[in-house]
Amino acid sequence: MAQVKEFSVEEKLTALLTLQKIESKLDELRILKGELPMEVADLEDEITGLHARQTRIEEEINGVTDFIEQRKNAIKDSEALVKKYEKQSSNVKNNREFEAINKEIEMQQLEVKLAEKHIKDATEEIAEKAVSLEKAKKNIAAKEGVLATKKSELEKIIAANEKEEKHFNKMAADAREHVDNRLLGSYDKIRKSYRNGLAVVPVERDACGGCFNAIPPQKQSEIRQHKKVMICENCGRILVDEDLNSRVQFD
Repeated sequence: MAQVKEFSVEEKLTALLTLQKIESKLDELRILKGELPMEVADLEDEITGLHARQTRIEEEINGVTDFIEQRKNAIKDSEALVKKYEKQSSNVKNNREFEAINKEIEMQQLEVKLAEKHIKDATEEIAEKAVSLEKAKKNIAAKEGVLATKKSELEKIIAANEKEEKHFNKMAADAREHVDNRLLGSYDKIRKSYRNGLAVVPVERDACGGCFNAIPPQKQSEIRQHKKVMICENCGRILVDEDLNSRVQFD
């Protein structure tokens, strides 16, 4: 049965520190993009919302336009009835029929006036919505202009660093294969806890390279011995000595 090689603490720390340095380089490349990826995503979401608002206003205008057509047709129907009743009024046999026809004429004339009022109100509503629609269109055009500029900037940065980023992503993936699984889990957890992504830091000028908390001489001596993984008591980062930190390099 093949024996599984047991790595020393120094070898484990070396592998972990190599990974940290590679991923820190990737972090630097991502920093070059700044807030652009988030700004682009936010603008795209905002423009999607503005388009939805534009569509909604256009649908509302279409709905009001249809309503106006319905009212115009209602006016035509009422006017046709008025002509019909006026014609009938010349052939009435008594006052009762005459009064009934006059009431029908008056009712249809009121319907015409009501429909005309509805048309007037609806026309004013369309005018207001047209102003809102024009504002929405101008807003979309402005936002799309800004988005195009930011996308162009982002694409230039990505293009300039794409080869290097792919290179370091591959290196990081390879480096992860050589890190102790338990240490890797702790490393990822610590790394996510800090914006600068530093989970493994050297002791520099008697202090933690992450939080700058003072490290006692006895603890520094233990760190240099590489007999166990040492943690900063203040920030929880994994500590390595300056000598190991300077020895670990990558291409």
